[in-house]
Amino acid sequence: MFYLGIDLGSSSVKVALVDSNTGSSLAIVQEPSEEMSISAVRHGWAEQDPELWWTYVCTAIKRIITENNISENSIHGIGIAYQMHGLVLVDNSGNTLRDAIIWCDSRAVAIGENAYRAIGEDVCDTKLLNSPANFTASKLKWVQENEPDVYERMDKFMLPGDYIAFKFTNSINTTVSGLSEGIFWDFKEDHISDDVLKHYQFSKENFPDLVQTFSKQGILSKRGASESGLVEGTPILYRAGDQPNNALALNVFNPGEVAATGGTSGVVYAITDSLSAKETSRVNNFAHVNYEKGGVQRIGKLLCISGAGIQYRWLLNNLDVGSYQEMNELADKVKVGSDGLVIIPFGNGAERMLNNRDTGTRVLNLNLNIHTKAHMCRAALEGIAFSFVYGIEIMKADGMQPSVIRAGNDNLFRSSLFSNTIATLIGQEIEIYDTTGAVGAARACAITEKGYGEFSTFMKNDFILSYNPLKDIEAYQKAYQNWKKELELIIN
Repeated sequence: MFYLGIDLGSSSVKVALVDSNTGSSLAIVQEPSEEMSISAVRHGWAEQDPELWWTYVCTAIKRIITENNISENSIHGIGIAYQMHGLVLVDNSGNTLRDAIIWCDSRAVAIGENAYRAIGEDVCDTKLLNSPANFTASKLKWVQENEPDVYERMDKFMLPGDYIAFKFTNSINTTVSGLSEGIFWDFKEDHISDDVLKHYQFSKENFPDLVQTFSKQGILSKRGASESGLVEGTPILYRAGDQPNNALALNVFNPGEVAATGGTSGVVYAITDSLSAKETSRVNNFAHVNYEKGGVQRIGKLLCISGAGIQYRWLLNNLDVGSYQEMNELADKVKVGSDGLVIIPFGNGAERMLNNRDTGTRVLNLNLNIHTKAHMCRAALEGIAFSFVYGIEIMKADGMQPSVIRAGNDNLFRSSLFSNTIATLIGQEIEIYDTTGAVGAARACAITEKGYGEFSTFMKNDFILSYNPLKDIEAYQKAYQNWKKELELIIN
């Protein structure tokens, strides 16, 4: 018997097939083979057609069943992970009213900034644990103000994962974790925020029903089964946004546990049981997957670094090198601190952790008589690693107490230089695991059926290695302070 995990991203849909008894990942497929398109009718806009998401989900499911020669009857649970902060609107027949406004759309920034002031910074910080910013609530308000005909015809709004679940089951529901990522949740009162409803003039009638993250959230309808190639009555057992789900995939559930991601952007996602938040303009706070309404409150503190792996990819594309491995080997030949060369890697737009400053990428202290492309490789890796350390310092000031850091085996954390630099400067071991969001979403079904112990057992076979803090810390501290000094000269 098997679980299916679906990871709905903005670039592709991935579907994983996992053995429900052992947790072993048997296959992962991706649709489409090229990246999904994002419509940008105006500068700063980003939209996608939800029906295309569903088409790719169905195609991927049929592929994974056919390619692995299994029966659709052998799938007895589905887990869904999805791109966060998006907005899907449907009428009372379940038809979409417009394309989805997705996470990277920035049209509602001013609406969120105004809400932060109007609702009150103290209320937002202590009850929402976030500034409303450019999240789902602000995007919904934009529709209300700019497309009143669409808003009037809206029956329900949904997050992207809610929409996929709806297409499977014909039931519209969401989770506390989902509502919190949209900045709809009052953590102090433990219900949908009256302050948000009042300020934005929203009606509770337009909200999806609430279900628990780990639960039988719905069963496949006749139509959902027919279109997806699965069996009517198959249950959806789990749903979460991509960052909480990535943390789950790394077995990060308890206070002090931290998940790190080093892809195009970097993410540090730390679990706490504290409702105290001081850095709400730089660090987001969401209900984690194991947050229990009326029970144990597990908060995921999320810090995003937009200019991370994209910096290293730019070097790969523009230096005379053939691979990341070659770049890593070149970087290893240069001593800590890159002989004074400093790269500030924030070249992928405004950085939230820098209070939305857009510093751009900076190459500083370049000496044409000393520095080579090997120095560029080392300085880039160090600069990205230092940005993680800088972010972790912000999170520590916001109450995060790390006890273990786990990361996926992606492009940045494959570099021992990168991982050792972070581990040494924060004085914390980093564990590396070979897992993905789609696999995590599939395995999460076991928590609903069998509890957390089964999930922990699944994780044991994914461990690859650990990076421990190096004893010779002085050189790393000197290099980091030099980098930090240059950054603070820019932002101050």
